[in-house]
Formats: sequence, structure tokens, C-alpha cells
Amino acid sequence: MFIYSLRANTLKLVGVVCVALTVLIALIAFVPTYTSGTVSQTAADQTAQYSYDKVRSSGDAANFLAQFGWTVDAEPTEVQTVTIPSEFDKIYAAYNELQKSQGLDLSKYMGKDVTRYTFTITNYPDYDGTVLANVLVYRNRVIGGDICSADVSGFVQGFEK
Repeated sequence: MFIYSLRANTLKLVGVVCVALTVLIALIAFVPTYTSGTVSQTAADQTAQYSYDKVRSSGDAANFLAQFGWTVDAEPTEVQTVTIPSEFDKIYAAYNELQKSQGLDLSKYMGKDVTRYTFTITNYPDYDGTVLANVLVYRNRVIGGDICSADVSGFVQGFEK
């Protein structure tokens, strides 16, 4: 005959493992899934989808901007490798809020080197100054960017018109 006894410590361990498994299963069930190829236009309008993948060259970056209705010069004004800061100051935190408003987040790329393509926009409505488009690319994927004026008292906005 085989007799097995359980101590209180063993029962506590089994209870903790069961609770941990229950929490893990609940997290898996309730955490939303994300597709890697597209990001929604806005939180309120889920119908329009844009492709943020497969940006390997300046031509691909120009095509990315064309999805939003922007016309740019064929050649970029600048192609530069920039480093996303490891810690965001007040200005970079505000810039990241702009990115979050368009479904992107630079905080995942802190400390990473990314490529910035800068283009001159030729079809910005009702503005006489120079308007630039910046596209940040990491591993062939757009991770951020903006449309801005080159003037000191200008503006900065997301990719959407």
C-alpha cells in the first residue's frame, strides 16, 4: 500500500501555480491582437488601412506618403540615420504623443538607430512656405514621422491630410 502526505507548504505552492495559470489564461484571452502589416487611420474610423511595411528605399517611402494623398519630389531632401533617444525629454515626449495619435509609438525603439527620409511636399493646401515630410523607418517598417513646415513659426502634424 502506498501512502502520500501533503504538507501545508506543498498545498500553498500548488495554489499559487493554479492562480498564476488562471491569470495567464485570462491575459491571453483578453489582450487584443494586432496585425503587423497595417495601422488604423484613426481610433474612431477603422475602415481605412495603410501599409507601414516593406519600406526599403526612398522610393518606397515616397509611395508610403502617397497612401495619404501627399505628392513629394522624386528625390528625398535628406536621408539620414538618427538615434531615438534612450530617455525622452519633454519635446520628444510631445512628439511621441503625435506618433501615438496616428497609431505609432516610438518608445518601443528607444536607443535604436533608424533611417529618416525627408521629402519636400508639393501639394500641401493653402500654405505658401516649404512643407516637409519626415518618415522614420526601422527594419523596413515605418515607425513614425510627420508633416511639418520649414518655417520657425510653422506647424507639425501626422501623416493624414
